[in-house]
Amino acid sequence: MHIGFVYDLRDEYLDLGFSELEVAEFDSTATIDEIEAAFLRLGHTVTRIGRGQNLARRLGAGERFDLVFSIAEGLWGRSREAQVPALCELFGQPYAFSDPLTMAATLDKVVAKQIVMGYGIPTAAFAQLRSAADADRIALAFPLFVKPVAEGTGKGCDAASIVTNPEELRRTAARLIDRFDQPALAETYLPGREFTVGILGTGDTARVIGVAEITVKEDAEDPVYSFENKETCEETVVYTLVDDEEARRAAATALQAYRALDCRDAARLDFRSDGSGVPHFLEVNPIAGLHPSHSDLPIIAALSGLGYDGLIAGILISAAHRLGLPVEIAASGGYSCSCCSHQAREVA
Repeated sequence: MHIGFVYDLRDEYLDLGFSELEVAEFDSTATIDEIEAAFLRLGHTVTRIGRGQNLARRLGAGERFDLVFSIAEGLWGRSREAQVPALCELFGQPYAFSDPLTMAATLDKVVAKQIVMGYGIPTAAFAQLRSAADADRIALAFPLFVKPVAEGTGKGCDAASIVTNPEELRRTAARLIDRFDQPALAETYLPGREFTVGILGTGDTARVIGVAEITVKEDAEDPVYSFENKETCEETVVYTLVDDEEARRAAATALQAYRALDCRDAARLDFRSDGSGVPHFLEVNPIAGLHPSHSDLPIIAALSGLGYDGLIAGILISAAHRLGLPVEIAASGGYSCSCCSHQAREVA
């Protein structure tokens, strides 16, 4: 299969003058190299395309690929993760991962929470603040957790996100609204365990590949799973594969939310439990990070025994099956997609 590989390279945007915070969700050269190497080990050919603008030029010129594999986050707007999928649909180009509607709905945490609530999925009580003055109209019991509405990678989350009174809420909301130029989300603080759940497949074939419990070390500067802790996760965070009753409940709820939001091929969903041990939906990332040792979804794949090549192969097989495309996996990949109930023909 000929794969067109679309991504936002962090160094490229830094060279253009963007700040570290603006490009925090973008990928390193090491991540791009690792993903391409996995494609090649699995027997595919790859064309590196880079950012969405490059893809637009190629598609406009008539170039096509068997599959576009995009991990591009986009730069502006709450629908930025939907830009490449929408472009592919405009040109009739098959692509992996979720469609534009799901991409836009899941990036906006308020919209995602409203959707899962309609399916009876537990999520913390919340309010959206478009200005700091909205803090005076919120009828939620403290403590609260405050973060940007449409960011990922823990951006905007730190020790100050936990607020215990109206003045702290106003101050934190004002800082986030100004810094990220978007509303802030205030949620009832959940004091329990934190889980991240990896899923492969689409619809009825979707399967949980593992549940990891996230524990921030006591000596970490931030007590929450913040941007800083994610960047230094090897030193500040412990990931533990778990399969107890509470973790299994998180897995079942994650699968329900994945299907409710119409996610496709792969995603990672985050949960935190309340004081009674009930996992509550936080958010979903339909194009989760794919660095082999630094990103949550590959960490889950490694802990569960699936491995990195197995994860990448599972995404490709799910997309190919959904699109009716033939897919072959090199025998050296050592992979069969039992996790999402599809099989690829192995070739030597």
